[in-house]
Amino acid sequence: MQMTTPHLIANPCDDEEDNMAMLCCHSDKGEMFLMSRYPDEDELEITLEDEPNTLEGVKVTLSRTRLLIEVAPSDADALNGDDHLEILHSTHADELAEIEQTLKNILDGTGTYISELN
Repeated sequence: MQMTTPHLIANPCDDEEDNMAMLCCHSDKGEMFLMSRYPDEDELEITLEDEPNTLEGVKVTLSRTRLLIEVAPSDADALNGDDHLEILHSTHADELAEIEQTLKNILDGTGTYISELN
């Protein structure tokens, strides 16, 4: 599955939401993607459109123009039947550090983060 978005929106620690880390975007077709995790939870939540799913073992790769989310085949229902979601983005380079920190917070202890920013 693939989406295109003008930019990724991230918050590594939302004080108003019990320190939840959150990354989201809206595609150029109006689709919404949200990945979040509270610091005391063992699983993260992915919402695609209006369907939230709780997952473990998610692998996320971030580059300057692409965010790749990979899930186990048994969790493919979280991504409308696909085991991966590729989000092509045009996020400004100055914002990538905050996105990276958010992904590290979300995936710490429950998934894998790979950086291709260098």
